[in-house]
Amino acid sequence: MAIKVAVASSDGKLVNQHFGHTREFLIFEVDRQGFRFLEKRSVVPHCSCDGAPPPTAKTSVESLTDCRIVLVTRIGDGPQEKLKSLGIDCIISYDFIENALNEIVASEIASS
Repeated sequence: MAIKVAVASSDGKLVNQHFGHTREFLIFEVDRQGFRFLEKRSVVPHCSCDGAPPPTAKTSVESLTDCRIVLVTRIGDGPQEKLKSLGIDCIISYDFIENALNEIVASEIASS
């Protein structure tokens, strides 16, 4: 079964951004066969919301509800708890995106 993974990256090569500062997530689909890029998803950075985003914008947490995993270099306890309550796992990484996604693929194979 395929899952979506959101990656916080400023350059499209490395997982290298803090969840709360990310303005754009790279969304990948991951299954036992590997992974493929789906889209870039713009978000209102969690740290810039000061409690409430602009009325027409979605926060990072709200924008990622269809994802199962978020790859970031750092994340605060509050956003991590919100994601977890939605069934979204956070993986802390500072690695090439390809390597991090291959680890998830291996994990998916092992859990099948």
